[in-house]
Amino acid sequence: MTSNPVTVTVAYRVTPGREADFHSWGWAMLGAGAQQPGFLGGGVLVDGEAEWHVIYRFVSEGSALAWENSPARTQWDARVAGLARVTGSRRVQGSQAWFDAQRPAPAPPAPPSKWKLWFVNMSAVFPPVLLFNLTVLPYLGDLNALFRTLLLCLSVTGLVTWILMPRLQRFFRKWLYPPLQALRGRHKRRTA
Repeated sequence: MTSNPVTVTVAYRVTPGREADFHSWGWAMLGAGAQQPGFLGGGVLVDGEAEWHVIYRFVSEGSALAWENSPARTQWDARVAGLARVTGSRRVQGSQAWFDAQRPAPAPPAPPSKWKLWFVNMSAVFPPVLLFNLTVLPYLGDLNALFRTLLLCLSVTGLVTWILMPRLQRFFRKWLYPPLQALRGRHKRRTA
């Protein structure tokens, strides 16, 4: 098998009342395709009652085209004329692209509520400000108020940004993002 198999999906709108005939036609056509070199498999699926899909897979684009352009396939397409009409077609090379296209994008987690963010921020800012006021500011009494405040802001902001907030966010992660944690927990229980 080559590294780039081709999967083709052809959508059909089936004439009402002819669903069983179309189903038989689809499987018979795939049986004829199975005689072609490079055929890997296929199936007939129904999407609710709206569309039917005939899916087949070949080892390469060339072998899929050889089947689609063959006289046998032309005969099978002529037989379906009274049963259904083609509404669309899709080709996908390789298996990973097929599964990636079918997988819905996960929804981003909802942001935490404002009061929870306020609590985490206060937990990060209050201790260093208090500590700075008790230990450092008494020694800076002669310094201009602007420079004292600048020194306080630089020190506290650095502590909060690089040391305290990352640790507090890890510590409060389950509390801040409960739906995300519930999903992870369910996933872990299923795989265990």
